[in-house]
Amino acid sequence: MGKKSKHMSRHVPSQRQLRVGEELRHLLSQIFDRGELNHPDLVNVTITVSEVRVSPDLNNATIFITRLGGGERKVLIEAAQSASPFIRRQLAKRVYLRRVPKLKFEADTSFDYAMHIDHLLGSID
Repeated sequence: MGKKSKHMSRHVPSQRQLRVGEELRHLLSQIFDRGELNHPDLVNVTITVSEVRVSPDLNNATIFITRLGGGERKVLIEAAQSASPFIRRQLAKRVYLRRVPKLKFEADTSFDYAMHIDHLLGSID
């Protein structure tokens, strides 16, 4: 039983990971909402930060974002990734962590998946 619970704990985020992830999500949403980014592909774009997953050592964070109204995901992710150093500096000013995690941006596909399931359920009739 000890081995099984040890193995399972690797996949379940700790309370600290969840707390830090939620705090980062909140702060990232503020940074995007306030238009603090001067990147041409991010100006006047409404970005939703749906989730932040933090590694167990808190050194890395994966941020799932989507652009309101759709648009080219690849451009959005590349723009956010190139703005990552600026975003990390902004986070460092606002979050109480010894070290701000490295940021990796990924497209949030959960909305597309939900629409696909909706479509499938609607086609059952």
